[in-house]
Amino acid sequence: MTPDRILHHFPLDPASRQVRLALGEKRLAFTEQTVRYWERPKELVSLNASGLTPVLTEGPLVLCESRAILDHLEETYPEPALLGREPAERAEARRLLQWFDRKFDYEVGGFILHEKMEKRLLGLGAPDLASLRQGREALRGHMLYIDSLLADRDWLAGTRLSLADFAAAAHLSVIDYFGDVPWADFQAVKTWYMKLKSRPAFRPLLADRWPGLAPAPHYDDLDF
Repeated sequence: MTPDRILHHFPLDPASRQVRLALGEKRLAFTEQTVRYWERPKELVSLNASGLTPVLTEGPLVLCESRAILDHLEETYPEPALLGREPAERAEARRLLQWFDRKFDYEVGGFILHEKMEKRLLGLGAPDLASLRQGREALRGHMLYIDSLLADRDWLAGTRLSLADFAAAAHLSVIDYFGDVPWADFQAVKTWYMKLKSRPAFRPLLADRWPGLAPAPHYDDLDF
């Protein structure tokens, strides 16, 4: 019997988006429970003491935050394999997962998303222009790095779509929601992202909207 599967998440959280993409790619049905994590709702804290999203429940099993959830999905539902089939690609996918969840998030999301999203959600006032500029400069450096990976690879970690692509796309997609990704200057990265946007697993992300936070006009355009 398939367990009841519930994803507790925030739509514009990159970590939650990674899990949604993996669930969609593996064609695993789930119920969404949107949570306002910054308010530390009791239901979320009772599941995850850190109060962070995402949390996935499968019957009595509770899985907290993206890496634990993604590892569980790969171990329990191995097809399609999203870490690659060869040891080298699996190692590279894991390295890039860490890259985007730590380095990219700290250098880019920690500035752009904090200023454009978290301040609005928390009522902390207008964005700081110097912080936005720092995040955008770091973003260009990361776009150059992604471009260099794609110069001789079909996907970020190698020859197959992997969780590395989903991690990068999850982070970039939220930045793109606010219109801050300089796609015109990085055509190879744009082509890679267009391939991801066209996948069925990506479509629910393109439908995301949050009151008071409108997306850029091109956000849900597959041929942007």
